[in-house]
Amino acid sequence: MTQTRTTCPYCGVGCGVVASVNNGEVRVRGDETHPANDGRLCVKGSALGETTGLEGRLLRPMIDDREVDWSQALEAAGERLREIIATDGPQAVAFYASGQLLTEDYYAANKLMKGFIGAANIDTNSRLCMSSAVTGYKRAFGEDIVPCSYDDIEKTDLVVLVGSNAAWTHPVLYQRLVQARAANPALKVVVIDPRKTATCDIADLHLALLPGSDAGLFVGLLNHIQDENSWPTPRVAAFCGLAVAEVETFYQWFTTARRAVTLYTMGINQSSSGSDKCNAIINVHLASGKFAREGCGPFSLTGQPNAMGGREVG
Repeated sequence: MTQTRTTCPYCGVGCGVVASVNNGEVRVRGDETHPANDGRLCVKGSALGETTGLEGRLLRPMIDDREVDWSQALEAAGERLREIIATDGPQAVAFYASGQLLTEDYYAANKLMKGFIGAANIDTNSRLCMSSAVTGYKRAFGEDIVPCSYDDIEKTDLVVLVGSNAAWTHPVLYQRLVQARAANPALKVVVIDPRKTATCDIADLHLALLPGSDAGLFVGLLNHIQDENSWPTPRVAAFCGLAVAEVETFYQWFTTARRAVTLYTMGINQSSSGSDKCNAIINVHLASGKFAREGCGPFSLTGQPNAMGGREVG
C-alpha cells in the first residue's frame, strides 16, 4: 500500500488528505498533521476516493477521433502551438487555469507560458471570483494579502460572518467554529445575511438585512467607532431594513470585543459594489485596532483551496 499526502480540491478550506492505494483501490482520510483541518473532512472530501474510478474517462489520447500514443499526441499539440505562434505571435496563446491546482502545477504552467511560449497570458478562474476581495486588500494594504489565518477562529472573542453560508460552503471551517464556540462560551457569533441559512444555527445574532445594504451597515459601524453622527444608527437601521436595537447590539458587541474576526465571501464579492463592501469591512478593523493581532482581522474566505496561488502566477 502506498500513501500520498495531498490537498482536497473542493472548497477554500484546502483540507489536507492522505490518499492510500491498495490493489488499485483509493481510500482517503483527513491528514491529522495538516493545519487547515487537523484530520477533519466533510462528506465531499471523504468521498474523494470514489472520484478516481476509470469509468467514463478517456484513457488514451486521440486525434480526430483516432487513438494515438502519447508521443504522437504531444507532437501534434506542440506543432499546432508552434504554427499559431509563428503566424500570430506568442500573444495569440493563453492559459486559463483553476484555483484548485497545486502550487507545483501552477509553477509548471507558468514556466511553459512565460519561459517557453514567451507571453504572460496565464490566469485562473480565481482572478474573477476574488477580484473584489483582491481590490479591497490592495486598496488597503498595497497587495493581495489576507492578514488572518484559521487559527484566529479559536483566539477571537467575536466572529462576524457576512455573505457567507460557511456551514455549506466551508464545512470543515464551520465545524472548527462550532468547536471553538463550545470551548469558549463567551465567544459570540454574528451572521449578516438576508436569508436564514444553516450557518445561523450557531448565531447569537442574525442580521437579516436588505440585499445589497452591507456597506451601509459597516459604514455606520465605522461612524460609531469614530463617534461621528453623519451616518447614525437609526439611519443605518432604516437603510438596512433592520430594527434599531439589532444594529445597536451588533455595534456594541463589535466595539467592546477585545478581538474580532470578520469572515466574508461571495455574498460580498459578487456584487456591483463588492470592492467597496470589502473596504468597508476592512476599514472598521483598521479603525478599531482589531487588526495585526491574534484573533483579529478582515478575513476573505475564498472559494477554492489555492485561489491565491493562481492569482500569484497570473
